Amino acid sequence: MDLNLRNKVAVITGPAKGMGAAITLGFAREGARLALLGRDTAAIEPVCAAAREIGVEAEIFACDVTDATMVDAAVSAIGGRFGNRVDILVNVAGGTGPIGKTGVETTPEEFDEIVTLNMQGPFNMIRAVAPIMRAGGGGKIVNVGGTFGMRGRAMRLAYSSSKWGLRGITKSFALELGPDNINVNLVAPGMVDGPRFREKVVPQVAAQHGISPDEAAAKHASDYALGRISTDEDIADATLFLASDRARQITGVDLPVDGGWASL
Repeated sequence: MDLNLRNKVAVITGPAKGMGAAITLGFAREGARLALLGRDTAAIEPVCAAAREIGVEAEIFACDVTDATMVDAAVSAIGGRFGNRVDILVNVAGGTGPIGKTGVETTPEEFDEIVTLNMQGPFNMIRAVAPIMRAGGGGKIVNVGGTFGMRGRAMRLAYSSSKWGLRGITKSFALELGPDNINVNLVAPGMVDGPRFREKVVPQVAAQHGISPDEAAAKHASDYALGRISTDEDIADATLFLASDRARQITGVDLPVDGGWASL
């Protein structure tokens, strides 16, 4: 399906690896022009190079999304580079916070760090980009949340809280920016197959239940209605859809991409 994203200017935070890289290359294959933001610009270079090999414009902008001043400067630079135009914003940049700690064990510093990254980062980006979208007649904003922000999760209080908060940011901005023809939605990945799943989650489950890594992966997959773990490309596909005019009448939604867990 042609999503009509050719020559659209897409700003993507956290594009260096995993689902961020998959989303970036998905937009590249659709012909979008890419502004890639992150703190570690060297880590973004391989993805940027791959996008250019596909044949699209791609530029890297150094930015810590939790720093509003840096965000404003980066968005200003993007405007200068791409003709003061932003059609799409995808907020991927985020973190996981403390794992395996109860809420009581979580320190105020740990809680503050992940809430700042997962909530203030997208807030700063939307606040900076929305006026450009408004002036251009509209746009699409997609925040990447998580299913633990839809059902909650023991031992992941800080992360779960931050993703619940991101849902509130998404819905409030959807209401405020709707009159400007700006759609604001959230993609909520479940567990995504990759290094963190294979190197952290699987060994933890295997040790906990005294089973092999393959059995641990299968046990985790059995929690989902479809019996399989999502891939980075699954998340990218959902993001591309919500960033396209195919989703022009969808705003303020939480779309779980998890094989059937959060909403079942």
